[in-house]
Amino acid sequence: MLEIKEISIRFGNFALEDISLEIAPGDYLALLGVSGAGKTVLLEVLAGLVKPAKGQIRWNGRDITRSRIQQRPVGLVYQDLSLFPHLDVFSNIAFALKVRKTPPAAISKRVNELARETGVQHLLERFPGTLSGGEAQRVALARTLAAEPDILLLDEPLANLDVKLKTGLKALMRQINRSGKTMIHVTHDFMEAATLANKVAVIENGSLAQFGSPEEVFRHPKTEFVARFSGIKNILPCHLEPAAGEGSLSKAILAGGQSIFFLGGEPSSEGFVMIPQEDIVLSEGPLESSARNQLKGVVREAYLSGSGMEILIDAGVELVASLSRQSFEKMGIIQGKTIWVSFKASAVSFLAG
Repeated sequence: MLEIKEISIRFGNFALEDISLEIAPGDYLALLGVSGAGKTVLLEVLAGLVKPAKGQIRWNGRDITRSRIQQRPVGLVYQDLSLFPHLDVFSNIAFALKVRKTPPAAISKRVNELARETGVQHLLERFPGTLSGGEAQRVALARTLAAEPDILLLDEPLANLDVKLKTGLKALMRQINRSGKTMIHVTHDFMEAATLANKVAVIENGSLAQFGSPEEVFRHPKTEFVARFSGIKNILPCHLEPAAGEGSLSKAILAGGQSIFFLGGEPSSEGFVMIPQEDIVLSEGPLESSARNQLKGVVREAYLSGSGMEILIDAGVELVASLSRQSFEKMGIIQGKTIWVSFKASAVSFLAG
């Protein structure tokens, strides 16, 4: 178990404040946040490159807060990789093994094993300057794994790579994690976190905004910042009113006067309702369904988004919905088309504030 307890550090106007996390062996933690939030600083604290002003780091009960870099159970892969340019790929991967005075036969065996696992066996005689970004990232991973760290620290490992290379590296990182390796991965891309990690920590201005599973963080954000960073586009200011005759439902009144029903909430509270765009159903007329919320609107804009379409709708408030391209074409959606927006009360979350 990696225990991070109230870690704090200050650099000029920047501060990392009271970060506390627990990461179990085999966890894949994504440290998520905007540039400058403090994610990489936290990695450097874990690696021993930066000493915290306050707090404690424990690994399996042992205090490693002040331990030397070489005595820590971690391996750090920076975004710029830092491969040794004068050494070929074989020697880069073998570096930690040679420092440990591992016998040559054992070095050769281990380097070739790691090269096969990371898909760089055909590159062993090449030099870093001749490698593509994806190849260099795989070599950097192999070199770090050669030191057999218990925890792998990755600083934006998928940055500046095209879609194909990212897909291949994601598969490799899943494979490494499935082998039992504990991994901590810094990123500003919530989709990376959602598809790779089983734990997510969102850092905002040096503080921990939220920590939990991807489902907990992305489906139930606790702050407006986390909600927006998680890709939720329908975040609407509101105040709550009693929902007479609606059982367990609460009623939110939006800025345009529209009523939105959802589960939970305290009357007279102010805050935001959040509606995931994938939970919105579009139709050409009112639906007879279990969806408690239905609004009439007009299509303002439609644009490509990944493999589907995003539709911007004026329903008295601005809403964004997602559609497959097939559904988009079948419905004949164009700018100015009247359309109905439906979503269940259970799809709506309320955020006080």
